[in-house]
Amino acid sequence: MNSFEEGQVLLVDKPIEWTSFDVVRKIRNLIRIKKVGHAGTLDPLATGLLILCTGKFTKRINEYMAQEKEYTGSFTLGATTPTYDLESEPVNFKDIHLITKENILNATKQFIGEIMQIPPAHSAIKIDGKRVYELARQGKEVKIEPRKILIKEFEITKIETPVVFFRVVCTTGTYIRSLANDFGEALGCGAYLSSLCRTRIGDSKLHDAKTLREWEDEIKNIRMQMDS
Repeated sequence: MNSFEEGQVLLVDKPIEWTSFDVVRKIRNLIRIKKVGHAGTLDPLATGLLILCTGKFTKRINEYMAQEKEYTGSFTLGATTPTYDLESEPVNFKDIHLITKENILNATKQFIGEIMQIPPAHSAIKIDGKRVYELARQGKEVKIEPRKILIKEFEITKIETPVVFFRVVCTTGTYIRSLANDFGEALGCGAYLSSLCRTRIGDSKLHDAKTLREWEDEIKNIRMQMDS
């Protein structure tokens, strides 16, 4: 498996309910080297493109992390959740029958371009050396400073109220969960992220990625060829 130690970039289609580190651990076990890392976390309930770098190519992780991302997914209007997605139960239900298609389309405009965004309280960023989600789970109030991000494109692709489908192109550091929550605030009815798929990182696209089963089969074939 010397090629993996020399360095390879693996495009993985992450399955739902797997953490990004679950995928890293799986690939580590398959290729039998420790030096494997991912270039940008996907939440467990998100699917789509996860870039893994092996061996000497782990030096390139920051390069991939800095590239723009594209996502598709859905917001559900009329409620919020503490985590801004379905990791927690919806609360604060509100009537949405007065929300029109025009309201929804117009609400996207204030989020296009350079904006300040506050990351979710349930996120992996660190404050004073501790993960914010750990503090949130302990019930501690956390003050998170807003960060400057750039949303290049924010397109509503379909509306099936209460569900709104979208496509977003953004810079690294953008939290689509926060966008969902802020979008709901802009509409005055609340919203949470109900599905998310990362479709692109820079020039790397989801349709070029392989599932974990496909990577498992490919790596086993490589090992058999080396052993024969």
